[in-house]
Amino acid sequence: MTAIKHALQRDIFTPNDERLLSIVNVCKAGKKKKNCFLCATVTTERPVQVKVVKVKKSDKGDFYKRQAAWALRDLAVVDAKDAAKENPEFDLHFEKIYKWVASSTAEKNAFISCIWKLNQRYLRKKIDFVNVSSQLLEESVPSGENQSVTGGDEEAVDEYQELNAREEQDIEIMMGGCECAISNAEAFAEKLSRELQVLDGANIQSIMASEKQVNTLMKLLDEALDEVDQIEVKLSSYEEMLQSVKEQMDQISESNHLIHLSNTNNVKLLSEIEFLVNHLDLAKGHIKALQEGDLASSRGIEACTNAADALLQCMNVALRPGHDLLLAVKQQQQRFSDLREHFARRLASHLNNVFVQQFTQALLQLYNRSYFLSVPGHDQSSTLAQHSIELTLPNHHPFHRDLLRYAKLMEWLKSTDYGKYEGLTKNYMDYISRLYEREIKDFFEVAKIKMTGTTKESKKFATLPRKESAVKQETESLHGSSGKLTGSTSSLNKLSVQSSGNRRSQSSSLLDMGNMSASDLDVADRTKFDKIFEQVLSELEPLCLAEQDFIGKLFKLQQHPSVPGMMTEAEDLDGGTLSRQHNSGTPLPVSSEKDMIRQMMIKIFRCIEPELNNLIALGDKIDSFNSLYMLVKMSHHVWTAQNVDPASFLSTTLGNVLVTVKRNFDKCISNQIRQMEEVKISKKSKVGILPFVAEFEEFAGLAESIFKNAERRGDLDKAYTKLIRGVFVNAFL
Repeated sequence: MTAIKHALQRDIFTPNDERLLSIVNVCKAGKKKKNCFLCATVTTERPVQVKVVKVKKSDKGDFYKRQAAWALRDLAVVDAKDAAKENPEFDLHFEKIYKWVASSTAEKNAFISCIWKLNQRYLRKKIDFVNVSSQLLEESVPSGENQSVTGGDEEAVDEYQELNAREEQDIEIMMGGCECAISNAEAFAEKLSRELQVLDGANIQSIMASEKQVNTLMKLLDEALDEVDQIEVKLSSYEEMLQSVKEQMDQISESNHLIHLSNTNNVKLLSEIEFLVNHLDLAKGHIKALQEGDLASSRGIEACTNAADALLQCMNVALRPGHDLLLAVKQQQQRFSDLREHFARRLASHLNNVFVQQFTQALLQLYNRSYFLSVPGHDQSSTLAQHSIELTLPNHHPFHRDLLRYAKLMEWLKSTDYGKYEGLTKNYMDYISRLYEREIKDFFEVAKIKMTGTTKESKKFATLPRKESAVKQETESLHGSSGKLTGSTSSLNKLSVQSSGNRRSQSSSLLDMGNMSASDLDVADRTKFDKIFEQVLSELEPLCLAEQDFIGKLFKLQQHPSVPGMMTEAEDLDGGTLSRQHNSGTPLPVSSEKDMIRQMMIKIFRCIEPELNNLIALGDKIDSFNSLYMLVKMSHHVWTAQNVDPASFLSTTLGNVLVTVKRNFDKCISNQIRQMEEVKISKKSKVGILPFVAEFEEFAGLAESIFKNAERRGDLDKAYTKLIRGVFVNAFL
């Protein structure tokens, strides 16, 4: 063990300016025996730091490494397990309990004794020693004998004094006067003794001669003692008087302390009362506004908004510890809760009434117009044409402006009573969706009438149900002859006039529609359709954007794009809760609020996508080449909407409709290729241009004029590839 101790001191502690005092070979109790060493060390520099260091032998070699260290001041308890019996186990209580088993009881006792000494010297007995033999601790204390011996030696050292120069000189003079001082020490000592006796006798005689003076001195001393006794009596009386004064001063001091303590408590109490009054006191004007405020006027809304904000601040104040136990605070908080519930009910009821009133007014206007159009004997088509000279949707800006006055109150309701806030959103969606559904259906009905023209046959075609319209179209396609569509440019029109005689005799052409009436459609019809379709999209886009912006502002929902991967389970279109992930009393996070806007828009404008699909189907049946116009226009509007917000309702809806338009475009190209395959050339004609080659020229001119500067130019190039391949394949059959 001595060699190990020397090696540890040399390799580990000396480089760190530490001195190893004690060492014990231990292993952890209850585990596989992995031996290590616990070392008690002190630093060589001041201030002295005492540590318990755990040293472990390295697995890769014979050297030792420092594994852990604890400051001795962190040691709370040393438990030796058994003070009567020899037991190698002991515990050290640092931040947690470490259980050790020493290799021998002697090493354990030596280590504990060292810890006790260090505790006595540096920590002033802060460590508790449990189950440690008192004999072991007494052995660490120096005995009284040793202390006394040591003290005697120190006194002897202190009593010895060297001779000064004068004393040395006097001794030398005295020894110089005696010739035998050095040769005969006994004679010198005897001489000194005789001289000393002579001096002592002289001193005694001098004292006896001064007896009178001594008596006088003793008399003076007696008088002095009497004076001292008198002074002591006076001092005693003074002390008694001062003692009463001291008691009075102590009482005054205690009284002053109590007064100071009372003043301090009063100041603190006043501070707490001022805090509660300043933060939990709601002005009477605010209370009156919350209970009876006019929610219809702008001034009343502003007063209610200020009162609601003040109430929210009072309810959200951070109370200090103990405030919630005060009866007055509990009563005030209950009063605030009652005010909040009352105002929340009143606000929700008022907003519901506003929704109903606005919806009723708008719906009455629609009913009045519908009634006017359905009067017996009235020409409905002419009335619709007069009413919709400009194909527009009703403007809801006044409705939005009136409701936006309640935006701050809606935000307050959202933060205080999410259940009523959610109920308002559902009611608003129910009312506004019915209104928009009626307006949008009327809008699309007018658009269909404008697209199909004003003839009696086209009006019937536009007003028939979808199933009946399809039957009517199929019947007309069976009895009608092949119609030819002219180009949309002047050059194509001239080309069509020059070759009309030859092309009318063919059984089929590239532009033959085959599913409409027998009359040829001219450039004006296509231009008219293009303008109407563009007008429809141009009216729907600001309507949706305005409604989405209004919903975000009124219901205080975030407008920026949501974070991916945080979608909630949204409601069905026929109703239900807006988000089943959240309770009715918990506000939604930012991503769910963005999703909530989208789901609200889907419910409000659920009729837009079906109506657009019906309009696209109608345009495709009127003229299959209308799919070219629709593809260009729809692509442009989808691109514009995605630049604003790729995840918005408008972008998603237009994207879905664009898929339908693209399918119609592909179907149109496929029909043209099939018509090429079905063309039969007369055997009498030996020289001439194939009909579908000339018609492809007209198609290319029409397509180029439509797709000029369009975003979907690639779709047209792919269609060119298919059509040119079809021309060459059918030309050489």
